[in-house]
Parts: sequence; C-alpha cells; structure tokens
Amino acid sequence: MAQGRVEADALSFHVDRIDADRIDELVGILDLQAELPGIRRMRRWAHEVLAVSTGERALDIGAGTGSEVLVFAKRVGEDGAAVGVDPNPSMLAIARERAEAACSAARFVHGSVYHLPFPDAAFDAVRCERVYQHLDDPAAATAEIARVLRPGGRVLLIDSDWYTAITHPGDPDVVAALGAAMLADMPNPASGRRLRGLLVAAGFAVDDQGSEAVIWDPVTARPLYQQMNELAGQRGTVTREEYDRFLADLDAGIERGDFHLSVTMFAILAHKLRSRGPE
Repeated sequence: MAQGRVEADALSFHVDRIDADRIDELVGILDLQAELPGIRRMRRWAHEVLAVSTGERALDIGAGTGSEVLVFAKRVGEDGAAVGVDPNPSMLAIARERAEAACSAARFVHGSVYHLPFPDAAFDAVRCERVYQHLDDPAAATAEIARVLRPGGRVLLIDSDWYTAITHPGDPDVVAALGAAMLADMPNPASGRRLRGLLVAAGFAVDDQGSEAVIWDPVTARPLYQQMNELAGQRGTVTREEYDRFLADLDAGIERGDFHLSVTMFAILAHKLRSRGPE
C-alpha cells in the first residue's frame, strides 16, 4: 500500500486488493475467523462494556459481513439505530443480504473511517474492529470517530498487534522472513498498542481495556500463511523450497497435534469528553 493518506476506498480488509470475484473467499475467511474462541470472547466482552441499550444510535466501522451490527440492532430496538459502514460495495451487499435474512433493522452504508457519511454527534456509541491495522493515518480516523460521537458518547476500538504473533513449528528464519514481509506490507501492524494513545490525543477518556491472545486453528491459519508467502516471494526473501519445507514442517506438527499460531488483540473503551465552556 502506498505511503501517504489512504483514499476512501482503500481501508478495510485490504479492499483495494480484493476483486469482486474473490469476495466469497474473503467472506469465508471472515466467517471462519468469527468462530475462533478468542474472537468470540473478545466480541462478547466488547458488547458487554460498550453497553449499547434501547433507543441508542450505534455505529460499526469496517462492518464486514455485518454480524456485529445485527447485535447492535437487537440491543437498540425499534427506537434506536444500528448502522454499519464499509468501503467494499460487495461486502456491503452481503451484509445487507444477511440482515434481510435475519429480519434485522440493521442498516449498511458505503463509506470510510476517514470520511464517515454522517453529521456531527450522530451516534451514542461507535465500535471499530481490526481496521486500524490497515490505516496509514490513524489519528485522522480517530478524529473522525470523535466528530460523529455525541459528547459523552462511547467508543470501543479493537485491533491486533502483529508484533506479538507466534508461529510453531517451522524454521525460525523462514517464519521471521514470512512475518517481516507481511509487516512491511501493512500500514499499521502495531496498531493494538497504539489505540489508547490515539484516543486520549483525540479528546477521549479511557474507561476500560481488554486483551485476548487469539489462537488460530490450522484452517483459519492457512490463508494467512499463503498471503505471507506471496508477499515474501515478491520481495525475494523466501524461496519456494523454503516455503514448501515450512509447510511440510507445519503439516507434520498439525498431524501430531504440535501446532500454534496466535496474535494478541487489544481493546480500548473510552468516552468523548464534554467540551467545557468559557471560564
């Protein structure tokens, strides 16, 4: 991804690299990840502490398949509003189809975290999961979230810190080269550790923090390793033979039950401070 400010259509889930004919593959990956116990625990905790209630207006940024907006819709009821934003039109279509199938009042709109298509102070609560790792201007994104929140409104940011990733088994040098290729291609790989500072700088007060070392299973890990290999191959840092040997070691570990892939996700709950009038 090029340096400098990311345009509105190049934010969530590397949307600038996802062709429409690959959207089913992406949705399949997201659905598998959503079933990981660590992701499920983190999301349950996030909804508990964000505490969206009847009649409130709640926004999910980078809504993906729309699953968490459906949760919002149940919580806010008929008198509230549950809205999801995503820059990928194909993903929005899937989220809308799933909402319709669930008879949900959840609403989905096209937009980016840099340019949210809403007026100032439009929401009581905002949730944003695993979007910041794709942003090259997270401060601008946080300022935009602050703009659409009412004074006293709550925000819950969740993101991974990819420098905490652990892979076993495999040649440590090959594992390091694969990881370095992915980190070099990601605008904000240490996003998880930076969420608190970004919120405080944008005028929020932190209320709670959480973390979860999400342990991936072999099925969900495979697409990630393939992406890492493609990036490493482009840079010439891993040969085909090295990657094949890594996969063989990995498969042997999986076969004998000796496998581990984890990355730590961090979450910050905060509220927007009310501006003080002149003294």
